[in-house]
Amino acid sequence: MSRFPGVDFVEFDSLLTEEERLVRDTVRAFVDEQVKPVIEECHREARFPIELVPQMAALNLFGASFSDYGLPGLGGTAYGLIMQELERGDSAVRSFVSVQSALVMYPIYTFGSQEQRDRWIPPMATGEAIGCFGLTEPNFGSNPSGMLTTARLQGDEWVLNGSKQWITNGTLADVAVVWAKTDDGVRGFLVEKGTPGFTSRDQHGKFSLRASTTSELSFQDCRIPAANLLPKTEGVKNALMCLNQARYGIAWGGLGAAIDCYSTALEYAKERVQFGGQPIASHQLVQDKLVWMLSEITKGQLLAHRLAQLRDAGRLKHQHISMGKRNNVWVARECAKRARDILGANGIVDDYPVIRHMLNIESVFTYEGTHDIHSLIIGESITGIPAFNPPVAAATEPAAPSAERPQKEAAAARE
Repeated sequence: MSRFPGVDFVEFDSLLTEEERLVRDTVRAFVDEQVKPVIEECHREARFPIELVPQMAALNLFGASFSDYGLPGLGGTAYGLIMQELERGDSAVRSFVSVQSALVMYPIYTFGSQEQRDRWIPPMATGEAIGCFGLTEPNFGSNPSGMLTTARLQGDEWVLNGSKQWITNGTLADVAVVWAKTDDGVRGFLVEKGTPGFTSRDQHGKFSLRASTTSELSFQDCRIPAANLLPKTEGVKNALMCLNQARYGIAWGGLGAAIDCYSTALEYAKERVQFGGQPIASHQLVQDKLVWMLSEITKGQLLAHRLAQLRDAGRLKHQHISMGKRNNVWVARECAKRARDILGANGIVDDYPVIRHMLNIESVFTYEGTHDIHSLIIGESITGIPAFNPPVAAATEPAAPSAERPQKEAAAARE
């Protein structure tokens, strides 16, 4: 199998260090050699390629940003390139690594006790333990502050009641990071597989992310030790901090799907012959679509790289991440549409990866903050006026940027 050359119109590679290129090329080879050969079958069968987990662990893909516990401590660009290459293979593979790293290992490392870190980080890094992140509920997605799941302290145990929906890795997970309302606000908890009162079941009938395990978690008088509370959690803002870690990876991952769609369409257009023996790449309308894709991918690469620089400098803000996620996932969605158009009827069969990416990106477009929610996050940042749920009076007399905001907890979560 020949090595995938990548998409680099403006010498983007010259911005990368030798280590960053090595990381990317290593994951690129893994995707080409291990993911690509099996992912269409997994998509058809609606199963995650769990057999690849040990190989991903051997490449240090889980918790790659951490430096403790023998992990590589990669910078923002190297981590982002991992996400890019994994999603070039399939969004499900990138989602698995994102959840493991950004949504489970990160909160345990950041908000957990030393005992919790020692208990879970090493086996999660080696893939011996799998985690999931329980925030979204059947009736609360974009507004996590409205969650109904509760946790009540009774003696030396917490009692959880409620449910979570659209949970990646839910039935595969050995431990779930679950967010619930307590008398002291929203807190995070570790709930282990097999705990009485904790059940999980898979979501069926998906046309998107079919190679990903998506589940519902239920808690009915689920009792966990008091020590399973993540002690440093103090509100829904901590859950949003976890999401920002994942959203950053998605900003890079979306480019991977876009790159695969563009590269497939380009090669197809140069080989597909119509109208007097000429390849369709010779037609103006086809070239316009290819140029649009290449231009937007290139801009997305530069944006993602700038986010990485800000991240490493400690200056990356949530509104920056929102711009990256919003823009680059939209680019992936539009590239998939144009690539499918270029492939014609072949664009709807899984002999080519375009339709799979097109279906997957519909989920990525929605999860970790919808396109519109990220528009509002950026909008609040540039105007100083929150538009998530403004008071009626705001329709005629906008509140000043310094005015007291409704839904204080939700506003704090965005900071």
